[in-house]
This record gives sequence, structure tokens and C-alpha cells, in this order.
Amino acid sequence: MLRICVVGSGGVGKSCVTIRFLKNEFTEYYDPTMEETYETEITYEGKLHQVEIIDTAGQEEFTSFLDSSLSTGDAFMILYAINSLSSWNDLKTLRSKIFHGSEGKNAGHRIPMIIVGNKKDLDNDRDTSEESAQEYADSLRVPYIETSAKTGYNVKEAFHLIMSEIERIRPDLLVKRTKNRPSTSSDPKKKDCRIV
Repeated sequence: MLRICVVGSGGVGKSCVTIRFLKNEFTEYYDPTMEETYETEITYEGKLHQVEIIDTAGQEEFTSFLDSSLSTGDAFMILYAINSLSSWNDLKTLRSKIFHGSEGKNAGHRIPMIIVGNKKDLDNDRDTSEESAQEYADSLRVPYIETSAKTGYNVKEAFHLIMSEIERIRPDLLVKRTKNRPSTSSDPKKKDCRIV
């Protein structure tokens, strides 16, 4: 099963983004997550992929859970909140941890990852510019996208983007873990990503 880890500091919206993607729901209250794993199927490029989405802990007291997830993850969505400079700074530390934590599993391979600036609905309160985030992502050669779990803005697109990165960097991960499913798109060049 393909393992996508959603990582980031506490309070950046990892659980909200995950739940918005899976159930199209949003909850206002903040309940720190120890770690949650969701099994789902995602149709991407006309094929059904069995996926585990690991919603990791953001709190320091759950570091052992995070370290375990980093060592077993296939791909990573690194979230920060655009209205939190501290979560932006933590993002760089998390990226480093991903490389060190997944060395064995991903030895000899680039690691599929994207950077996600969440809480786009709080654009007027942002602490980090979209331009600086994009420049940082470009320097790492990883995609950058901004989302809002609250409104649903770009949430599906973020999961499509991580699937695209997996296909680009580690297509072997998709080939091993797919079931054929007919494409619903009449245009064979059009990319498709949806949950089932």
C-alpha cells in the first residue's frame, strides 16, 4: 500500500486537510493528533491506487510517532500555516528529518514531496509571502501549493500534486500498488485524481 505522510507543526491543519480530502468536511476546533492512519483508494491516471494517508503528530511529545512515520513513508506532504512564521521555520527542520528518517527505505531515490501552505482563507494575516515559499520550493525542486482546509480550496489539487510527484520521481511505487480501473475521462491526456 502506498504511504503518504502529512507532516507539519502542531496546529497547521494536517488533520483538517486530510479530513477535507477524505470526507469533504471541516471542523473548527483544534484537537492535537497523536497519529491517525486512513486507508483509502485514489484514482489517478485511470488506475485505482490503495493508499494509506498518515496524519502525523505535530506536537513535540509525539516525536516517536513522527520518527516512525518518516522512516516508513513513501511520499510526504509538508504543511505549514501561512499565518505562522514558526511553522514555516519548522518546515525546514521537518524536511531534513524526512531525508534522515527515510534513508533506508528510499536509499538511492529522490523522495516524492510537496510543500503545502495551508490556511489560505487567512491570507490577510499571513506571516510568510507566497513568493518566498515558492522560491524555497523551487530551490528544492519540489512543488508548492496553497490550500484552505476550511473552504476546501486546492485540497484535492494538493493530493493530485503528490500523486503526480510520486509518478514523476518514483513511478515504481505506483506500478507495484495499483488495480486497473477504467478512466472516466474522455481525453486520454487529461490527468485524473479522485478518491473512491
